[in-house]
Amino acid sequence: MITRIDHLGIAVRSLEETIPYYEQVLGLKCEGREEVASQKVRTAFFAAGDVHIELLEPTAADSPIAKFLEKNPSGGIHHIAFATDDITAQLAQASDHGAKLIHEVPFEGAADKLVAFLHPKSTFGVLTEFCQPAHSH
Repeated sequence: MITRIDHLGIAVRSLEETIPYYEQVLGLKCEGREEVASQKVRTAFFAAGDVHIELLEPTAADSPIAKFLEKNPSGGIHHIAFATDDITAQLAQASDHGAKLIHEVPFEGAADKLVAFLHPKSTFGVLTEFCQPAHSH
């Protein structure tokens, strides 16, 4: 069901300040930016081989990313996302084995994907995302 690591989500205070590091220091290319209004976040994506880096900048004080930055002022890794070929079954398996679901029903996230998260209190401190291309369902 899980096919690979899809992306690492990294919380940043400012895309404008952070993108040059990924482009100039690391030599990665920004593949696109997107605002996800439902999550109150702006994103920028970079490919590092088969895995993407997703920079996440809050667009509101009550954004989940803003809350993360309050606890981690310099930013940092916010979540790990696993690609799955069946997000509904993946959530059911996680729930059946005791993981607490933040989202019982997947929703549309960035990059035209259906996404859902598991609560870090039930994943040993790692906010875990499942994602599946929205058009494959």
